[in-house]
Amino acid sequence: MVTTILTPAAQQVSSEPIITLRGVTWQTYKSLMADVGDNRAWRIAYTEGVLEIRMPLLQHEVPKGMIESFVEAIADELEIEVLKAGALTLEREDLTRGVEPDTCFYIANESIVRGLKEIKLPENPPPDLVVESDYTSSSLNKFTLYASLGVPELWRYRKNTLEVYQLIEGEYQQVNNSVAFPFLPIAEIPGFIEQSNTIGQRAAVRLFRKRIAEILAQ
Repeated sequence: MVTTILTPAAQQVSSEPIITLRGVTWQTYKSLMADVGDNRAWRIAYTEGVLEIRMPLLQHEVPKGMIESFVEAIADELEIEVLKAGALTLEREDLTRGVEPDTCFYIANESIVRGLKEIKLPENPPPDLVVESDYTSSSLNKFTLYASLGVPELWRYRKNTLEVYQLIEGEYQQVNNSVAFPFLPIAEIPGFIEQSNTIGQRAAVRLFRKRIAEILAQ
Protein backbone atom coordinates (compact mmCIF):
# COMPACT_ATOMS: atom_id res chain seq x y z
CA MET A 1 0.00 0.00 0.00
CA VAL A 2 1.35 3.41 -0.96
CA THR A 3 1.63 5.99 1.80
CA THR A 4 1.31 9.67 0.91
CA ILE A 5 3.43 12.11 2.90
CA LEU A 6 3.41 15.86 2.32
CA THR A 7 6.88 16.97 3.33
CA PRO A 8 6.47 19.63 6.08
CA ALA A 9 10.03 20.97 5.81
CA ALA A 10 9.66 21.73 2.15
CA GLN A 11 6.42 23.57 2.77
CA GLN A 12 8.17 25.83 5.27
CA VAL A 13 10.87 26.76 2.76
CA SER A 14 8.44 28.13 0.21
CA SER A 15 4.96 27.77 -1.21
CA GLU A 16 6.21 25.55 -4.02
CA PRO A 17 4.19 22.33 -3.57
CA ILE A 18 6.16 19.13 -3.05
CA ILE A 19 4.55 15.76 -2.41
CA THR A 20 6.57 12.72 -1.37
CA LEU A 21 5.19 9.22 -1.86
CA ARG A 22 6.90 6.31 -0.17
CA GLY A 23 6.57 2.61 -0.83
CA VAL A 24 6.00 3.16 -4.56
CA THR A 25 7.03 0.14 -6.64
CA TRP A 26 8.68 0.52 -10.02
CA GLN A 27 5.53 -0.87 -11.65
CA THR A 28 3.33 1.68 -9.86
CA TYR A 29 5.69 4.48 -10.82
CA LYS A 30 5.64 3.45 -14.49
CA SER A 31 1.86 3.07 -14.49
CA LEU A 32 1.43 6.55 -13.02
CA MET A 33 3.76 8.08 -15.58
CA ALA A 34 1.95 6.31 -18.42
CA ASP A 35 -1.46 7.44 -17.16
CA VAL A 36 -0.59 11.13 -16.78
CA GLY A 37 1.57 11.37 -19.91
CA ASP A 38 3.92 14.23 -20.76
CA ASN A 39 1.36 17.05 -20.87
CA ARG A 40 1.70 18.13 -17.24
CA ALA A 41 3.29 20.94 -15.29
CA TRP A 42 4.78 18.92 -12.42
CA ARG A 43 8.10 17.09 -12.43
CA ILE A 44 9.21 13.91 -10.73
CA ALA A 45 12.19 12.28 -9.09
CA TYR A 46 12.10 8.59 -8.15
CA THR A 47 14.60 6.41 -6.37
CA GLU A 48 14.23 3.04 -4.69
CA GLY A 49 10.54 3.33 -3.79
CA VAL A 50 10.40 7.08 -3.05
CA LEU A 51 8.57 9.30 -5.55
CA GLU A 52 8.80 13.09 -5.30
CA ILE A 53 6.33 15.26 -7.22
CA ARG A 54 7.13 18.96 -7.56
CA MET A 55 5.13 21.82 -9.08
CA PRO A 56 7.63 24.52 -10.20
CA LEU A 57 6.82 28.17 -9.63
CA LEU A 58 7.92 31.29 -11.53
CA GLN A 59 10.90 31.84 -9.20
CA HIS A 60 12.12 28.41 -10.27
CA GLU A 61 11.34 28.59 -13.98
CA VAL A 62 12.81 32.02 -14.83
CA PRO A 63 16.47 31.23 -13.97
CA LYS A 64 16.16 27.85 -15.71
CA GLY A 65 14.84 29.50 -18.86
CA MET A 66 17.61 32.09 -18.84
CA ILE A 67 20.29 29.41 -18.52
CA GLU A 68 18.73 27.59 -21.47
CA SER A 69 18.99 30.76 -23.53
CA PHE A 70 22.61 31.25 -22.45
CA VAL A 71 23.59 27.72 -23.51
CA GLU A 72 21.89 28.25 -26.86
CA ALA A 73 23.72 31.57 -27.29
CA ILE A 74 27.04 29.84 -26.59
CA ALA A 75 26.25 27.16 -29.17
CA ASP A 76 25.45 29.82 -31.76
CA GLU A 77 28.69 31.68 -31.08
CA LEU A 78 30.68 28.44 -31.34
CA GLU A 79 28.62 27.36 -34.35
CA ILE A 80 28.05 23.92 -32.85
CA GLU A 81 24.94 21.80 -32.47
CA VAL A 82 23.32 21.16 -29.09
CA LEU A 83 20.11 19.31 -28.38
CA LYS A 84 17.98 20.97 -25.71
CA ALA A 85 16.07 18.06 -24.21
CA GLY A 86 14.24 20.02 -21.49
CA ALA A 87 12.72 17.96 -18.69
CA LEU A 88 13.54 14.69 -20.43
CA THR A 89 12.61 11.72 -18.24
CA LEU A 90 15.84 9.92 -17.39
CA GLU A 91 15.29 6.50 -15.88
CA ARG A 92 16.81 3.06 -15.43
CA GLU A 93 14.73 0.13 -14.33
CA ASP A 94 17.80 -1.85 -13.25
CA LEU A 95 18.59 0.90 -10.74
CA THR A 96 14.92 1.67 -9.92
CA ARG A 97 15.64 5.34 -10.44
CA GLY A 98 14.16 8.07 -12.58
CA VAL A 99 14.26 11.86 -12.68
CA GLU A 100 13.15 14.82 -14.76
CA PRO A 101 15.77 17.59 -14.68
CA ASP A 102 14.74 21.21 -14.93
CA THR A 103 16.45 21.13 -18.30
CA CYS A 104 19.25 19.20 -19.96
CA PHE A 105 21.45 19.28 -23.05
CA TYR A 106 23.24 16.89 -25.34
CA ILE A 107 26.44 18.58 -26.47
CA ALA A 108 29.35 16.18 -27.12
CA ASN A 109 26.84 13.40 -27.73
CA GLU A 110 24.38 15.48 -29.75
CA SER A 111 25.09 13.66 -33.03
CA ILE A 112 24.49 10.29 -31.35
CA VAL A 113 20.93 11.11 -30.24
CA ARG A 114 20.01 13.48 -33.07
CA GLY A 115 16.71 12.48 -34.65
CA LEU A 116 15.84 9.82 -32.08
CA LYS A 117 12.16 9.61 -31.16
CA GLU A 118 13.02 8.20 -27.73
CA ILE A 119 16.09 8.15 -25.52
CA LYS A 120 16.55 5.13 -23.26
CA LEU A 121 19.29 4.65 -20.70
CA PRO A 122 21.72 2.93 -20.69
CA GLU A 123 21.34 2.02 -24.39
CA ASN A 124 21.69 5.73 -25.22
CA PRO A 125 24.06 8.12 -23.42
CA PRO A 126 22.73 10.43 -20.69
CA PRO A 127 22.68 14.20 -21.33
CA ASP A 128 26.08 15.87 -21.26
CA LEU A 129 24.72 18.65 -19.06
CA VAL A 130 21.85 18.77 -16.56
CA VAL A 131 20.60 22.00 -14.98
CA GLU A 132 18.77 22.19 -11.65
CA SER A 133 17.20 25.43 -10.39
CA ASP A 134 16.89 24.90 -6.65
CA TYR A 135 14.14 27.22 -5.48
CA THR A 136 12.88 24.57 -3.07
CA SER A 137 14.99 21.91 -1.37
CA SER A 138 14.40 18.36 -2.56
CA SER A 139 13.77 15.50 -0.17
CA LEU A 140 15.90 13.28 -2.42
CA ASN A 141 19.64 13.36 -3.05
CA LYS A 142 19.69 14.52 -6.67
CA PHE A 143 23.48 14.26 -6.78
CA THR A 144 23.38 10.53 -6.08
CA LEU A 145 20.53 10.10 -8.53
CA TYR A 146 22.23 11.86 -11.44
CA ALA A 147 25.58 10.25 -10.64
CA SER A 148 24.02 6.78 -10.84
CA LEU A 149 22.66 7.68 -14.29
CA GLY A 150 26.11 8.77 -15.44
CA VAL A 151 25.42 12.47 -16.15
CA PRO A 152 28.93 13.96 -16.55
CA GLU A 153 28.12 17.59 -15.64
CA LEU A 154 25.56 19.22 -13.37
CA TRP A 155 24.79 22.92 -12.95
CA ARG A 156 22.86 24.01 -9.88
CA TYR A 157 21.49 27.54 -9.63
CA ARG A 158 20.48 28.59 -6.14
CA LYS A 159 20.58 31.74 -4.03
CA ASN A 160 21.77 33.79 -7.04
CA THR A 161 24.80 31.53 -7.47
CA LEU A 162 25.63 29.04 -10.21
CA GLU A 163 27.51 25.97 -9.01
CA VAL A 164 29.18 23.58 -11.45
CA TYR A 165 29.80 19.93 -10.64
CA GLN A 166 31.76 17.31 -12.56
CA LEU A 167 31.27 13.56 -12.22
CA ILE A 168 34.62 12.17 -11.09
CA GLU A 169 34.97 8.50 -10.17
CA GLY A 170 31.23 8.14 -9.64
CA GLU A 171 30.78 11.24 -7.45
CA TYR A 172 30.18 14.92 -8.15
CA GLN A 173 32.89 17.37 -7.26
CA GLN A 174 32.41 21.11 -7.46
CA VAL A 175 34.71 22.69 -10.05
CA ASN A 176 35.47 26.21 -11.20
CA ASN A 177 34.99 25.65 -14.92
CA SER A 178 32.42 23.92 -17.07
CA VAL A 179 33.53 20.70 -18.75
CA ALA A 180 31.35 21.39 -21.78
CA PHE A 181 32.35 25.07 -22.03
CA PRO A 182 35.72 25.61 -20.26
CA PHE A 183 35.92 29.28 -21.27
CA LEU A 184 32.54 30.17 -19.73
CA PRO A 185 32.72 32.79 -16.93
CA ILE A 186 30.53 30.88 -14.47
CA ALA A 187 30.62 33.58 -11.80
CA GLU A 188 29.14 36.15 -14.21
CA ILE A 189 26.01 34.19 -15.16
CA PRO A 190 23.93 35.08 -12.05
CA GLY A 191 24.54 38.76 -12.83
CA PHE A 192 23.03 38.38 -16.29
CA ILE A 193 20.03 36.61 -14.78
CA GLU A 194 19.58 39.47 -12.32
CA GLN A 195 19.88 42.03 -15.11
CA SER A 196 17.02 40.35 -16.96
CA ASN A 197 14.69 41.46 -14.15
CA THR A 198 15.44 45.07 -15.06
CA ILE A 199 16.25 45.21 -18.77
CA GLY A 200 14.27 42.18 -19.96
CA GLN A 201 15.25 38.61 -20.78
CA ARG A 202 16.17 39.05 -24.45
CA ALA A 203 18.23 42.14 -23.70
CA ALA A 204 20.14 40.17 -21.04
CA VAL A 205 20.72 37.31 -23.48
CA ARG A 206 22.08 39.76 -26.06
CA LEU A 207 24.50 41.18 -23.49
CA PHE A 208 25.56 37.67 -22.54
CA ARG A 209 26.14 36.71 -26.15
CA LYS A 210 28.26 39.84 -26.66
CA ARG A 211 30.33 38.84 -23.62
CA ILE A 212 30.88 35.34 -24.99
CA ALA A 213 31.91 36.78 -28.36
CA GLU A 214 34.48 38.96 -26.60
CA ILE A 215 35.93 35.98 -24.73
CA LEU A 216 36.15 33.83 -27.85
CA ALA A 217 37.85 36.66 -29.74
CA GLN A 218 40.71 36.86 -27.21
